Amino acid sequence: MSAERLYFRQLLAGRDFAVGDPIATQMRNFAYLIGDRDTGECVVVDPAYAASDLAAIAEGDGLKLSGVLVTHHHPDHIGGTMLGFTLRGVKELLEHTTVPVHVNDEEKSWVANVTGIAPSELTGHSHGDTLGVGVFDIEFLHTPGHTPGSQCFLVDDKLIAGDTLFIDGCGRTDFPGGDNDAMFTSLRNLADMPINPEVYPGHWYSADPHASLDSIRDNNYVLRPRSLAEWHALMPG
Repeated sequence: MSAERLYFRQLLAGRDFAVGDPIATQMRNFAYLIGDRDTGECVVVDPAYAASDLAAIAEGDGLKLSGVLVTHHHPDHIGGTMLGFTLRGVKELLEHTTVPVHVNDEEKSWVANVTGIAPSELTGHSHGDTLGVGVFDIEFLHTPGHTPGSQCFLVDDKLIAGDTLFIDGCGRTDFPGGDNDAMFTSLRNLADMPINPEVYPGHWYSADPHASLDSIRDNNYVLRPRSLAEWHALMPG
């Protein structure tokens, strides 16, 4: 499939959208646009802070949003209220455009509670499900640990890893719903993938905004433990 046909943009909160928003600038979230240039379809991954900006970017490139993909329920990724703060996100986007919101089945109630979106308005998925965007299939990978329904998205040779795997380190497991042992299993599953996709994380916490999985295997300390005992020694939880 032609690489030129795949529309893929990595966008930094506070710089590329929600420009000047102090929380967005501090949190350094990435959102993603994935689409088919020929059909004009496009989905957005983790729209928070100023979701309308992301829709406008896609439309400026000649594409129209057909769905929202959610890596996990934290407000800095999808908006909503949690731990005493409130951010704009998916709910505000749905006020202007009606599109499916794709979440992991284990994350439905969490997304609903944080955003106020009814569970019936969320489209649940299991590990291994795929979503077609034009001629491209996006595969859903359930990677619990940071939250119960955290998921990554694999499309073409790109892995959007959310807060499961960063270029350096991984997501925290001490928030509500976090599970340190599940995080180890999810990280090992990603590390053991028989492919070498480019990894695109949920935050810019490293020198590079993305890197190959092979490079992360070699350099990211969270992928060094090979057993749960080694993991507990590194990350006591």
